[in-house]
Amino acid sequence: MGQDQTKQQIEKGLQLYQSNQTEKALHVWLKVLEKSTDAAGRFRVLGCLITAHSEMGRYKDMLKFAVVQIDTARELEDPDYLTESYLNLARSNEKLCEFQKTISYCKTCLNMQGTTVSLQLNGQVSLSMGNAYLGLSIFQKALECFEKALRYAHNNDDKMLECRVCCSLGNFYTHLKDYEKALFFPCKAAELVNDYGKGWSLKYRAMSQYHMAVAYRKLGRLADAMECCEESMKIALQHGDRPLQAQCLLCFADIHRSRADIQLGLLKVHCLCEGIYRTKGQQRELRNHVVKFHECVEEMELYCGMCGESIGDKNHQLQALPCSHVFHIKCLQTNGTRGCPNCRRSSVKPGFV
Repeated sequence: MGQDQTKQQIEKGLQLYQSNQTEKALHVWLKVLEKSTDAAGRFRVLGCLITAHSEMGRYKDMLKFAVVQIDTARELEDPDYLTESYLNLARSNEKLCEFQKTISYCKTCLNMQGTTVSLQLNGQVSLSMGNAYLGLSIFQKALECFEKALRYAHNNDDKMLECRVCCSLGNFYTHLKDYEKALFFPCKAAELVNDYGKGWSLKYRAMSQYHMAVAYRKLGRLADAMECCEESMKIALQHGDRPLQAQCLLCFADIHRSRADIQLGLLKVHCLCEGIYRTKGQQRELRNHVVKFHECVEEMELYCGMCGESIGDKNHQLQALPCSHVFHIKCLQTNGTRGCPNCRRSSVKPGFV
């Protein structure tokens, strides 16, 4: 199969895939991969197979095709192809929660000296690295990567990338329990879809709606959460996006559980108070758990450098400084700062204060 026929068959597969005939599309692409003599065409069809298996939740197959794509890129001896293939390898490992490998492959991408095409991929590389750091609960580095990805998106007027970064930032602030920001960013993503997404895949709308649903649920706006989650699930079912279907099912369960929790809330408070008073004599065990909690907060830097209180255990409005250290907004407004208290303190060696 030559170059022209390879191109025609890839386009045929894309048309089938966009009309939700996924298995037929996969059959066409696998046939191209088997018979094509065009290395660049094989590289492109591998990219299609990687994307399709990612959206179907077949992450091990996604990784398998990413490894083959690396070999094809080396055969082509093109730095742009090599950068793209390492990015797909990073994404595959991110989906499999192999976050250290994801970060390693992302760093390989960033160290490559390619053309303008490779530089344009750096925003996607930074996004994948940020998701990996978030998976490892390394919040400052995650935020640095997301902010870098956002700068790439703005500099290149890449609205699709900006949409994906906004969804990841929503997830970031959900982890830190700033639910207002956790809602703001996916709402921004939804605006981008409405304004610029006429020719985009519906997965961008589904993704933004899902993250809005999560934030609405956390804020107790359960009717809004249900509406967004239903919209996301509808698109996920249409496109056979099994990972998003699973996420929506979990969100539905959380919404229904929250509805029950509201009705039982006062009863639970009384039960908890009774339990606390009943175990009041076990002070040693209580102290041990408090110490362990604070050790964890200290290790993950999940505390406000001004008031010293933990971040992420309850809903607080937060603000990140340019260095990506995070503080309570109320502390910044009350105390003000000419620099980051964390950075200033960490730059002073113990014993000199």
